[in-house]
Amino acid sequence: MTVFGFHASQEQVHPAGLLEAVVAAEQAGFAAAMSSDHFSPWSARQGQSGFAWSWLGAGLARTSLPFGVVNAPGQRYHPAIVAQAIATLAAMFPGRFWVALGTGEASNEHITGAGWPRKEIRTQRLRECVDVIRALLAGEEVSHDGLVTVDRARLWTLPDQPPLLLGAAVSVETARSAAVWADGLITVAQSHDHLRRMIDAYREAGGRGEISLQVHLSYAAAEEEALRIAHEQWRTNVFGPPVAWDVETAEILDTVGEYVPPHVMREHVLISSDLGQHATWVHDFADLGFDALYLHHVGKEQHEFIDAFGDQVLPQLGTST
Repeated sequence: MTVFGFHASQEQVHPAGLLEAVVAAEQAGFAAAMSSDHFSPWSARQGQSGFAWSWLGAGLARTSLPFGVVNAPGQRYHPAIVAQAIATLAAMFPGRFWVALGTGEASNEHITGAGWPRKEIRTQRLRECVDVIRALLAGEEVSHDGLVTVDRARLWTLPDQPPLLLGAAVSVETARSAAVWADGLITVAQSHDHLRRMIDAYREAGGRGEISLQVHLSYAAAEEEALRIAHEQWRTNVFGPPVAWDVETAEILDTVGEYVPPHVMREHVLISSDLGQHATWVHDFADLGFDALYLHHVGKEQHEFIDAFGDQVLPQLGTST
């Protein structure tokens, strides 16, 4: 059966509040959790950027949920450091941790002062990082000279079983290329036709493992409030590539986002005060063949969403396994 999880948005909620939210999500019936990993929010209105790896240790310790995180190695993170972070959490919490690896966004990565590479270079760099991380998690000593440099790195603390490394993708082409190395795939909600093409491309290229989906939604007891929340918090997230990849600051995104009218949000976020409608939307995504769906209420306040979905939506979707 499909697993229904809670998405922890580090760029929107203070880490202490987000920790309490994921504890509440488990109590409400969510069966898993995943976290973003940002240095910068998408908007000054979102206003947070807690360090995901510190938060993940607390979240794993405070709950019994399996957790994942989406990470971009190669610029802000050296792949050997990512491997060390993965190994430590996987050793402390066996069988409960996975990582999705992607090429990242300039808004998080420009802080190093290095130039932001073209997409094809970022894809090549990601593959080098994946190979470095896998070798380190296998206990090997690694040296590497390429788009990333590693000198005689070795991890001394290792999990008994390396965790899954998923491919993070939003395009058919990226899904196809991830099939070569990934243990599974994760993407974000788009049109059903596009998602079917991504799934088919991944599988036809030999992609293995489970396929997961992050779903952006906005719920409030009043329809107008659900729309207001989505527009206030998430309108800077409606832009696809190259804007989403290449814009460097939240302030620039806020400037561009001022031209997004509220009605456009319905094309990018599931917005409704009707919990039955939300259940139908989520069920329809699950029917596409996803093994796990991570639900992200795009507001800063999470508890109304958690309580309402725990009481009325998750029971309609069936019990996760």
